[in-house]
Amino acid sequence: MKNGYGDIRIADYTYDLPQDRIARYPLPERDSSKLLVWDGSMISDRVFRDFPELVPHDNLLVFNNTRVIRARLVFRKESGAMIEIFCLEPHNPSEFSMNLASGGPVEWKCLIGNLKRWKHGMMESRFLHEGSEFSLTAERTGTEGDSFLVRFAWDATTLSFAQVLEDQGHMPIPPYLGRADEESDSNTYQTTYARINGSVAAPTAGLHFTPGLMRELDRKGIEHAEVTLHVSAGTFRPVKSELIGDHMMHSEHFFVSKATLKRLRGRKITAVGTTTVRTLESLYWLGLSAAEGRWTGPGIPSVTQWEPYQKKTNADPADLIDALLEKMEREGTDILEARTDIIIIPGYRFRIVNNLLTNFHQPHSTLLLLVAAFTGDTWKKIYDHALTAGYRFLSYGDCMLLPGNPDYFTTH
Repeated sequence: MKNGYGDIRIADYTYDLPQDRIARYPLPERDSSKLLVWDGSMISDRVFRDFPELVPHDNLLVFNNTRVIRARLVFRKESGAMIEIFCLEPHNPSEFSMNLASGGPVEWKCLIGNLKRWKHGMMESRFLHEGSEFSLTAERTGTEGDSFLVRFAWDATTLSFAQVLEDQGHMPIPPYLGRADEESDSNTYQTTYARINGSVAAPTAGLHFTPGLMRELDRKGIEHAEVTLHVSAGTFRPVKSELIGDHMMHSEHFFVSKATLKRLRGRKITAVGTTTVRTLESLYWLGLSAAEGRWTGPGIPSVTQWEPYQKKTNADPADLIDALLEKMEREGTDILEARTDIIIIPGYRFRIVNNLLTNFHQPHSTLLLLVAAFTGDTWKKIYDHALTAGYRFLSYGDCMLLPGNPDYFTTH
């Protein structure tokens, strides 16, 4: 079923990460981060503000413009017990923008901390909005998979749920930072180009960009485009199984405009972050589904975890983007909405992305496997160099610019 790819041992994709190498806070200046550059044969050490002169000028730079929401809500029961509700994704309404804009009750798929102290019943919390006090209630309504369904209601129909989260919620900084969120995280754990509410984790490769650096990219004539993938909490989930074939990949919701699809066609692509890679590579498989007539009827299409390894094809990426554009034209929509469970591991052949900007990822993670898919065994040399040269790791850490191994790529 997985054509042998599922037999990859996760123990072969790990490294020793000392706790003091995890960046607990960002640097004061975003673009002063270290930038490791691998050119396919050699490694060099640069500073991120050099990025505009390093990105290939014939490439289209693609960003994930998702915005992190204050997804962690804390309630205190009458007994004094603290219950934390981590909002993962909307359930009713299930569409992100509609749910977040709602002024009435909404349901979300959630994780619940201290669950044993909240067997049933409704919890209430008070919050302030522009000097006035309001009430937010939470009630468990069921389960879905390994998450709980929670119904939220508040006593001000003039407030959207997005505003309630902004007033009452906490930033969902990664658990490996080992600290509570602080007010500064509201700014630093958000890219400067974040626009579309929905993520519960930041697309961290984008945290290095500043408005000034974006202007410099424009000055140098480097084109860029945006996609939206709402990053899920699953991005932090380590692989606990011995073989990658026994790991269930998390699902994420993404959106790509017709205008962006047209710009992708036939271009070489530098993806900013692994979430952008997941989005762009998923477009290939959605396009194949459309071209083969397998994507029919209403509903949100999805790319399954092992689909790229089960189907053998040499279809031209430009032709498959055309298939997506034709389908969107027939359906009269300007935005492609889909889900992806795709897992990118060594042996994957990249179809859309040519170069990658990314941070340094956790041991035993699917993101480390994605980097290994991009570079081959060179990932070990890259990580060894970063550890020796004093790079800072994980979400608030430094980054690297990688050209893909040509053996693993489809030529545009």
